[in-house]
Amino acid sequence: MESKLDKARKIINDVDSKMAELFVERMRAAEIVFEYKKEFGLPVLDQKREDAVIEKNSAMIEDAVLKSYYIDFIKHLMSVSRSYQYRLQSGLKVAYSGVEGAFAHIAAGRIFPDGNRVSYRDFKSAYDSVVNGDSDVAVLPIENSYAGEVGQTIDLIFSGGLFINGIYELEIHQNLLGIEGATAEDIKKVTSHPQALSQCHDYIKLKGFDTEEANNTAIAAKTVAEMKDKSLGAIASVETAEIYGLKVLETNINKSSENTTRFAVLSNVRAVSSSLSSSVLMFTVKHEAGSLANAISIIGKYGYNMTALRSRPLKKHSWQYYFYIEIDGTTENETGRKMIEELNTVCDKLKIAGTFAPHSEI
Repeated sequence: MESKLDKARKIINDVDSKMAELFVERMRAAEIVFEYKKEFGLPVLDQKREDAVIEKNSAMIEDAVLKSYYIDFIKHLMSVSRSYQYRLQSGLKVAYSGVEGAFAHIAAGRIFPDGNRVSYRDFKSAYDSVVNGDSDVAVLPIENSYAGEVGQTIDLIFSGGLFINGIYELEIHQNLLGIEGATAEDIKKVTSHPQALSQCHDYIKLKGFDTEEANNTAIAAKTVAEMKDKSLGAIASVETAEIYGLKVLETNINKSSENTTRFAVLSNVRAVSSSLSSSVLMFTVKHEAGSLANAISIIGKYGYNMTALRSRPLKKHSWQYYFYIEIDGTTENETGRKMIEELNTVCDKLKIAGTFAPHSEI
């Protein structure tokens, strides 16, 4: 006679067999999800989507005790799915401008942890590598809270064919780096990018350091490592110190604790996702009185809140400008389509430059 234990084990074996088949089916679907994310330059982790799945699926479990265990189960399952997608991501080519250890290199690594980061000498080369198919995505800075917009990137987005499929905020911390065995008291001169030197002006003045400019913070760190001089320090990130074998002598020496750079992920195709709830519009207006005011009025008329508005000079037309606007909401609905249609009546050129999830920190 079959015991209760035998019956229970039979049920478990049967369920486990079905779960194994369903697991493979789910992971095959995860592959398709990754291919979509790769095409549109989206990161593996979509926290908003995962939270929605947990809320929806856990509602199907009526037993309150089992529900908490199920939530743990589904969280672990999604973690496994992410790990698999990260493994697939190893073939993703991510272009950035600068050298290893530069903030763009750090940002690209945080957005695409297992991507293959490829260095380019300047913003345009990184951008063009995606246009030409040599890279899948490019990670380029568009704005710094201390220094303002990065005009070169904004101009490339306006004139080129790539789309923004994400904007991510990297908080910048500057640190004093030196060779192994050096102390902060040994430092007589510091080298770094001019912007980093400016951000740390008060600290440098207090310490009485001489300064020397470098093309970027990573090159400064590399120079210090190669010189092997205890009196020479670099101002750069902790990650850069690790790359070049330097010691962090003092941390967070920039005068403003609110120093953040926003990086855009650019790809050949514009993404449409529920997690991307803000949009970037770029346009020129007709050379008529009130054209810009009319465009802004139209955006407000359809209930869109502008979170950023900037002007940039048109390269081929003196004293004429194009405009960069960020809005809350997307244009992939009836309201958005009507707004775009009406904007076209007052704009000479109008581009939906992309969508992104607001305030995504990395």
